[in-house]
Amino acid sequence: MLQGFKQFMLRGNVLDLAVAVVMGAAFGAVVTALVKDVITPLIAAIVGKPDFSAIQFTINGSKFLIGDFINAVVSFILIGVAIYFFVVMPVNKLLARMRRGEAAPDPTTKKCPECLSDVPIAARRCAFCTSEFAAH
Repeated sequence: MLQGFKQFMLRGNVLDLAVAVVMGAAFGAVVTALVKDVITPLIAAIVGKPDFSAIQFTINGSKFLIGDFINAVVSFILIGVAIYFFVVMPVNKLLARMRRGEAAPDPTTKKCPECLSDVPIAARRCAFCTSEFAAH
């Protein structure tokens, strides 16, 4: 039983996931500090308020703290932008550079000359307009 647990824990995707969670938490802390220490003071310099948390309204005695929601949305957008520019774009460029020399895969479909729909390569008749294809 312990051997099965050991194999499960040492499987590549479990370790990758654990590393991703730890790195994600650390990256979230960095972006939170960026928002709190750089972006929020910048907003305060432009708008005059340190953040949006003071924005609220009351209806029938219930307080709606819309400013906290706006702060959370701004943080979410900034985290998404940071992840895109610092993680996704570099990884995509690296993968494109690695695939540069590879040949394109063989096509699995062809266009029907009559209706221009995609049909399988081995088809002898179009499934959409029923026109026949010339023999290969």
